[in-house]
Amino acid sequence: MIVCVLTETLKLDSILGDRTAKAFVKQFGISTIAELLEHYPRRYSKRGELTPISSLPIGEVVTVVGEVVSTSSRRLKGRSGNLLEVVITDGSKTLTLAFFNQHWREKELHAGVRGLFSGRIGVFSNKLQLAHPDYELFSQEIDDSEAKAWAELPIPIYPASGTLSTWKIQKSVELALSATGEINEVLPASLLKKHKFLQLSQAIHQIHAPRVDGEWQAARDSLRFHEVMLLQIQLAQSRSKRNQVEASVRTPGDLLGVFDKRLPFELTDGQRTVGQEIESDLASGHPMHRLLQGEVGSGKTLVALRAVLTVAQSGGQSAVLAPTEVLASQHFESIRNSLGEELSRTLGLRLLTGQMSTAERKIAMLDIASGKCLLAIGTHALISEKVQFFDLSFVVVDEQHRFGVGQREALRAKGKTAPHVLTMTATPIPRTMAITVFGDLEISTLAELPKGRQPISTHVVELAKPALVARVWQRVAEEVQAGRQAFVVCPRIDGELVEEGSEPSETEEEVEQGPAPAAAVEVVEALKLNPALAGLNIGLMHGRQSLEEKTAVMQSFTSGEVQVLVSTTVIEVGVNVPNATAMVILDADRFGISQLHQLRGRVGRGAHTGVCLMVSASEPGSLAMERLDAVASTVDGFKLSELDLEIRGEGDVLGNLQSGGKSQLKLLRVIKDAELIQQCKGLAQDLIDVGLPDETKKALELADAAALKRS
Repeated sequence: MIVCVLTETLKLDSILGDRTAKAFVKQFGISTIAELLEHYPRRYSKRGELTPISSLPIGEVVTVVGEVVSTSSRRLKGRSGNLLEVVITDGSKTLTLAFFNQHWREKELHAGVRGLFSGRIGVFSNKLQLAHPDYELFSQEIDDSEAKAWAELPIPIYPASGTLSTWKIQKSVELALSATGEINEVLPASLLKKHKFLQLSQAIHQIHAPRVDGEWQAARDSLRFHEVMLLQIQLAQSRSKRNQVEASVRTPGDLLGVFDKRLPFELTDGQRTVGQEIESDLASGHPMHRLLQGEVGSGKTLVALRAVLTVAQSGGQSAVLAPTEVLASQHFESIRNSLGEELSRTLGLRLLTGQMSTAERKIAMLDIASGKCLLAIGTHALISEKVQFFDLSFVVVDEQHRFGVGQREALRAKGKTAPHVLTMTATPIPRTMAITVFGDLEISTLAELPKGRQPISTHVVELAKPALVARVWQRVAEEVQAGRQAFVVCPRIDGELVEEGSEPSETEEEVEQGPAPAAAVEVVEALKLNPALAGLNIGLMHGRQSLEEKTAVMQSFTSGEVQVLVSTTVIEVGVNVPNATAMVILDADRFGISQLHQLRGRVGRGAHTGVCLMVSASEPGSLAMERLDAVASTVDGFKLSELDLEIRGEGDVLGNLQSGGKSQLKLLRVIKDAELIQQCKGLAQDLIDVGLPDETKKALELADAAALKRS
């Protein structure tokens, strides 16, 4: 993103050859010299101290100055291939160098040549040996200071693959650096000088070919500054463009007053503060672009509903977009109850989902198109091309991380003028938090929970301990015997991983190992045979059921008829059953941190405390178990989101991706570099205010072109 070489489109095959260039494309998606130069070393190694052969410490990396005494090549016994052995001496002792299947080295490592040899010292057949050492031969005599400098020279270690080793990448980068010449600067020289950062060209050369440790450290700091500055400039430009767009002005009136009088409780201080922030946005004449984040049960939906009534006061329509049919239906019922019969009729409240009957969908779509419906609640069905709004003025996206950028934009595009947008989340996921730190969104936070919310205790249960697993089901039985209810969550429906969005924590290869994860259909049958749960009414809910089936099961669970509900992640968000106090999550390591936090938020919503038991076959000390222990250690969703961010990555901060290895950030890390990010926010705005230099504009154009190419 930040490397503006002589030509952005200069392909790798122009300097590396077709075979190596194709390997870079296949392994890393790198096709240009600019992209290769941004494939930065992940760490740096040293060749080791200069050491006499007589004092070589076995097992350590060392460097010796030696002269080749002899070479010999022989075929390996019992297997194909050959071994080249080279004996060197430092004048007092000898050392053997071993090269497998590299007999061609015999031409340069002949008797009499001298050089520096570096590697990890070992013993073979009672002789000291360096296997496949790194070396540099002398064309002429060198003194001790030159030898010491070579031994201490930092060796860049690159993210590599089986096809492209770090050494091969290093050689390719050297060719790329020599082919590009001077790299154009993208930031004003005065800015870099003031804050003591290197010019881009110098930083790129130093990060790939440092002479001492201080050089690559200074290069990293400078490249990180370049990266965050260009990001902040892009985000500032994005904010500026939004502020130039006009939106309808909406102010509160009688509808909001009637609603507030209906509330059987007082708004929390947080709800009042956030309500005022949103009210100011709606009256600004520019489209709102706000993220409302708050813990499960903090009252985000109530805040959004009050904004809906403000928009409806002047005839504007609102749409609430939910990720699942279950959540959309629950929102519809809870909002209808909150509004009451008269306000619901005034707003022409409608539900629109994909599984409704054709007749029901037609009625809802006609009311939306005519403007009779001022509040539509639905799933992806609201995004359909067939759905037309009369005057869409306000969009609420619930659990925003479940929707792609394109989906949200498709709904916004249905407004005649730019609609106000409020996105909500209970647990900020990596991309959300990244944008929060970078400042692309206005942020409102509900940190205060409504009175009456109960604490939730969370425990990790190792599947390898049968007694503890048996205790899980006894604990569920105890809750039911006390008149309460329980959830059991599984990552699969039956033979395949659940389609509602489980987030495996490991790589695909790791997930495929071991026994298949728990399947809801199979777990229901197994629990019916469990003596601890004998005689209990056990229900089943998953994403492949029809809306009618899911609604019927939820009604049975809400009424208390079903005592234990086995489900997939369709109950992850929005489901509100105050009498449910226990949750068992089977194969909990198959879910993401944010999902686990969301799931356990389904219990402890009534008068009794909640308990969440996460069952996992993960090994103690593994990354998966560390994640589960972290979830068990805190109910603070914001702390968990930071942990999630560190583990999964920032995602494509300016694009569509939500998280993980596809991040377009190279060196910048949102949590670690938060202070630098905040500092650069002001510096970026200052640059925009005085006018961006041409070199910065060019860099941004190239970045936009690269982003377009990726998409």
